[in-house]
Amino acid sequence: MGLKAEPWQKAEIAGPKKALLISKPEVVVAMVKRAKRPILIVGHLAAKDYSDDVKMIDYAIRMSKTAGIPVVATAHTISEFIRRKFHSAANMHAMDIGNRLKDPEWKGLDGMGPYDLALFMGLPYYMGFVILAGLKHFSTNLKTISLDRFYNPHATWSFPNLSVKDWNESFETLLSKLGGK
Repeated sequence: MGLKAEPWQKAEIAGPKKALLISKPEVVVAMVKRAKRPILIVGHLAAKDYSDDVKMIDYAIRMSKTAGIPVVATAHTISEFIRRKFHSAANMHAMDIGNRLKDPEWKGLDGMGPYDLALFMGLPYYMGFVILAGLKHFSTNLKTISLDRFYNPHATWSFPNLSVKDWNESFETLLSKLGGK
């Protein structure tokens, strides 16, 4: 697997500070385990098929249950979570959660304080690019991880551009190391 730190969307210039590559899924596992208050933001593309039997939303549910990470579903994704009998997800617009995450006064979904790690998956690339750029420049003490298949330079950490097979394998490893089935 040739790992490249290139934005998937050509002609996008991220500036001098770019995401570190997630070369091994264990990097994500370590970040999640080290975080005091992680949160998972899931966009509508998570309900899209990536292979015959895998949807990102299923990975999101497994990750939330395994690691106890609260989930924010954007757009109409909440109905997909409910369809899978996962009722723990909060519902919020993508731009709204992006704005709240950079607000140091926001106490989070549960009122317990700001989050220190935000994981993103399933947002359209261009939307994740803009939200992560805002968080990179304007949030304090927040690390971000892009869990999508395409490198996003504005995250703190991002997978490189991956094939569906490599992406699925990375997620299966990540979930097994977090203690999931």
